Amino acid sequence: LIAVVSALVLVSCKDQDGDFNIFSLEDDKQLGAQVDSQIEADQSQFPIMSRSQHTAAYGHLDRITNTILNSGQITYRNDFKWETHLIENDSVLNAFCTPGGYIYVYTGLIKFLESEDQLAGVMGHEIAHADKRHSTDAMTRQYGIQTLLGIIFGQDGGAVARTAVQLKELQYGRKAESEADEFSVIYLYPTEYDARGASRFFEKLINSGQTGGAPTFLSTHPDPGDRVMKIKEKWTSLGGKVGGVFKTRYDQFKASLP
Repeated sequence: LIAVVSALVLVSCKDQDGDFNIFSLEDDKQLGAQVDSQIEADQSQFPIMSRSQHTAAYGHLDRITNTILNSGQITYRNDFKWETHLIENDSVLNAFCTPGGYIYVYTGLIKFLESEDQLAGVMGHEIAHADKRHSTDAMTRQYGIQTLLGIIFGQDGGAVARTAVQLKELQYGRKAESEADEFSVIYLYPTEYDARGASRFFEKLINSGQTGGAPTFLSTHPDPGDRVMKIKEKWTSLGGKVGGVFKTRYDQFKASLP
């Protein structure tokens, strides 16, 4: 019986790209909400900037995010939360997006970049991780058939909830990172932005020598130089439309930060 049920589930629980995923869209939403609560409760590690105190900064971030979300290319545009948060830490060059669309951007990343298209490229990449459900794909591979059968037979009803703790430490593999790069281009191409924004982020990392201090990035993710090339190839394949970089507007965004 277990073998039969397992076979049926393996066929029926693939995501939109054909990857096996035991989690539903509702699970993605639940996991994202739980991680958001954990982050909000840990202000020492995640000093979230107040929306009421930093309305101008959030106005810029929300405008960039909504431009991408309204590109017409986001599969779960109307299903996920897509809620933005600014984390005040100038030493961290990072952004991340949980399942369900909770987006976090560090001030260090914003100040490191030079134009709005670059941040839009990074945002498109992180949105793609949620929209392509990379987190729960990876967690499915990590937890495997045992967790799946426990959920099916009601032996471990809290399994989905407990996995939220793992999401903050989750790292994506090469396939997921490459796909997120590709969809960053796809998402940005119909918008006002130059869709090569993510490639300019990687070029800046390379030129500044930042990749040298990130061995995990280099060992588990595609090479930054190769990512630049593939992003530009995808942009060319879509027609090579040159969009805006909006440096002046981005300078105003940076000036609105603490």
